[in-house]
Amino acid sequence: MDGVPRVPEQRGPEQSATLRFGVLGPVRAWRGKEPLATGSPQQRALLAALLLREGRTATAAELIDALWGDRPPARALATVRTYASRLRKILDAGMLVSESGGYAVRGLGEDALDLTVAQDLAARADKARSDGDLCRARELLGRALDLWDGETLAGVPGPYAEAQRVRLEEWRLQLLESRLDLDLEQGRHAEAVSELTALTAAHPLRERLRELLMLALYRSGRQAEALAVYADTRRLLTDELGVDPRPELRELQQRILQADPALAEPSSPVAEPAVVPVRPAQLPATVPDFTGRASFVAELGEVLASAEGRVMAVSAVAGIGGVGKTTLAVHVAHRARAAFPDGQLYVDLQGAGPRAAEPETVLGAFLRALGTADSAIPDSLEERAALYRSLLDGRRVLVLLDNARDAAQVRPLLPGTEGCAALVTSRARMVDLAGAHLVDLDVMSPEEALELFTRIVGEERVASEREAALDVVAACGFLPLAIRIAASRLAARRTWTVSVLAAKLADERRRLDELQAGDLAVKATFELGYGQLEPAQARAFRLLGLADGPDISLPAAAAILDLTVEETEDLLESLVDISLLESAAPGRYRFHDLVRLYARACAERDEHPPSEREAALSRLLDFYLATAAGVYAIERPGDRLVDHLAPTEYPGLTFQDRHQAQDWLYSEAHALLAFVQQCAKGPMLRRAVDLLWAAKDLAESGANSKQYEVAALALREAADRGDDLKARSRALTTLTNVHLVAGRFDQADEEARLAMELAYLADDLAPRCWAANDRGIIALYQNRHADGEAYLRQAIESFRLDRNLAGEASALCNLSRIHLAMGRVGSAVELAQQGIAIYDRLGHTLRGANGRYALGLALIGQGALDTAVDRLTEALEVFRDSRQRLWEGMTLFRLAEAHLAGQQPTRAAALAEQALAVLRGIGGEWRRGNVLTVLGRALSALGQTGRAQACWQEALGIYEQLGSAEAAEVRLLLAPAAAA
Repeated sequence: MDGVPRVPEQRGPEQSATLRFGVLGPVRAWRGKEPLATGSPQQRALLAALLLREGRTATAAELIDALWGDRPPARALATVRTYASRLRKILDAGMLVSESGGYAVRGLGEDALDLTVAQDLAARADKARSDGDLCRARELLGRALDLWDGETLAGVPGPYAEAQRVRLEEWRLQLLESRLDLDLEQGRHAEAVSELTALTAAHPLRERLRELLMLALYRSGRQAEALAVYADTRRLLTDELGVDPRPELRELQQRILQADPALAEPSSPVAEPAVVPVRPAQLPATVPDFTGRASFVAELGEVLASAEGRVMAVSAVAGIGGVGKTTLAVHVAHRARAAFPDGQLYVDLQGAGPRAAEPETVLGAFLRALGTADSAIPDSLEERAALYRSLLDGRRVLVLLDNARDAAQVRPLLPGTEGCAALVTSRARMVDLAGAHLVDLDVMSPEEALELFTRIVGEERVASEREAALDVVAACGFLPLAIRIAASRLAARRTWTVSVLAAKLADERRRLDELQAGDLAVKATFELGYGQLEPAQARAFRLLGLADGPDISLPAAAAILDLTVEETEDLLESLVDISLLESAAPGRYRFHDLVRLYARACAERDEHPPSEREAALSRLLDFYLATAAGVYAIERPGDRLVDHLAPTEYPGLTFQDRHQAQDWLYSEAHALLAFVQQCAKGPMLRRAVDLLWAAKDLAESGANSKQYEVAALALREAADRGDDLKARSRALTTLTNVHLVAGRFDQADEEARLAMELAYLADDLAPRCWAANDRGIIALYQNRHADGEAYLRQAIESFRLDRNLAGEASALCNLSRIHLAMGRVGSAVELAQQGIAIYDRLGHTLRGANGRYALGLALIGQGALDTAVDRLTEALEVFRDSRQRLWEGMTLFRLAEAHLAGQQPTRAAALAEQALAVLRGIGGEWRRGNVLTVLGRALSALGQTGRAQACWQEALGIYEQLGSAEAAEVRLLLAPAAAA
């Protein structure tokens, strides 16, 4: 919302002392910002009765009836007059009017009563909705609902207040239903499920809420639960009222059963942008000497123009490298800019390189360009694509997707709505891109080729040697990039004639060296730029191309070059100026994928001594490892893992606080993990393994778990090929963590077992400690409690041997959970408290939250539910602040368990829904099954047995597929229903 106070203030300094009143909650009054005493409950009842009459006079008899009904006190009239006299003292002069033996409140400002403000906001919301502005309507309804501060007329006695309380509560629910309906129209179904679950529990007979919940569940892919809601509702209405559900609810059930396509998407999807929409203008500059291609320009322009008022236009331009796909697409896009007034987006998808751009990464950049805050960008590809399409709905935006790998990479990046258009370039012909207008771009005609050559070289030089010029373009195969290369070389050499160039190209044995046709033609272009560099620029160009990754930060580049940040920035900006490097963002740089390959070729050819290449990469690895170790130390004070990491010679960055450290780790994640894979060989393997271990938060947060897993597998395979036992053990330890996060416990245990064996053989204490700790928690998950206790005792002993207090605390907290599972609740509480005491003494915020998580579970087992909720809530705040999505989701799940144990099923169901949302895509199916089981218990307690059974059926399917022991518990939950 936009900060509207619960009781609206008058605008303007001259009205700062205006009276304001609130009835949507306790009856209150303010003069300016100062609260006023409104007297006894009966006096507040009199004030409320007068305010709600909106200036109309209430007779004394009406007021007596309002306050006391048919049982007034003996001196009721005198009492009313006393209350009126007291109210007159706090109101403005002349505001409380006496007439016709009664009273009225008049002269209120238009925003003086919160109810009046709410009515105005609701009316404006209705108008906005009828005008089709759903975002505005939702905002206005939200502001109206925010004016309620608890129960209407709270604490006010009398029959009039009771009648008004019922009326206004019904109106509030109608507003809430309207706002939730707008949520669903705008595609917010996943967020609405949790709120609707709680509301249907609070108002079980309100069919409109049930209808909205069914639709929200269906659009969230939970069809069985949606149908179960109908069954629960029908049974409840029959039992309680003896009636059937209303026709709208029955019709929705039938449409769900028939999988009506019209239900799958919002009827009028409108996005609510995180900030004011911006107009991106990302197209690269068009070349001033663009030549020919007239038929293609006209054809593509006509297709783009068809986007107006019709469907989204998609054109895919395919052809060999160097044929001019990008040049044509950029030129056409610039010509069409006027038809797309809401902006143009551009991305190089790097499809020709070994690591094409991931669609989710591209969508993140597009969402930022469209004005979405980082905090509002979802994690998964599907959610990002949905938000992207919603933001573009109703706008006219052109999207240029350059250098695509295949149709699969492109599909999530298409706008999807009329009025928008996409231009795609690729070396592959995208016959599987549905609805696309395909253009196969061939080489130039001889006339177009000669015209391009002439524009670059100059009319005067070509006119006198026309035949030689025709020989040149023919030798270039009429390939635009080759022609441009040849013409540029000639234009840069004023002493050459066209015939000299033609002679050089006439030698077929040398022609490829002169032109580097096709993909290699790009190499010739880069060679021209590279040959003009100063020595320092050339060295920077060569060495920067050595490191894998989508981009590189300025400090990391400084490490590669072994220069100061200031010197490095000067060199990199000079390379940007001559288009050999791109500025990806302030302080970050990137190569086009082919430029990177060329830079590496230059490094192999020109870098002397050759050992400098390895030295540059070694400095970068040191930089990443030292910095990641620093982040680990800030996050985990007292944890001695950093003392066991491989030593580094090149320094890393230092940080002022844990948030700054986290920001670095997550902003560097893609580059760091790509570089780890690159270092999975030779003398850098040990440090690469340690770097991945130090950056383990990237796996535990869920934000980069997929890329982290790929890197961990690459390191494990590389370590297996070598004879470095220490590297193998540590690589297996990182892979154990990957499997744990993903819920693959059998694989995690196997990796941890082998890691322990190798750690003992290598006499490496760190993986011995952590592998034993991991095996303990894995045994807990697999219900092998005796094994788990043995492993954790072994871990505690190893951590103490290493003087690693933080590690000891971790093992103690895990042992607490083992004891809890074994029914030893008292020792479980004690062990968790021991772990927390160590963490707090070390100032260990993040892992201290893990300790409070363990203590919360033990306290649930002890029955101390309020204290358990306090500890779990403390943990939840830290996990959210630390971006630990896995642990955030698990803590929400545990809070749901606590509230369920405390006979608060409504709150438990809402928390379980939140846990499902947070754990989407991380944590593995076993954890999802656990959350669904608890959600089913909460729904069952709320009387929603059909939906509960749907949750349990899904959980049972998960457990049976995994072979988990929890399947037996769920079968018992389902057994009563089966028997019935």
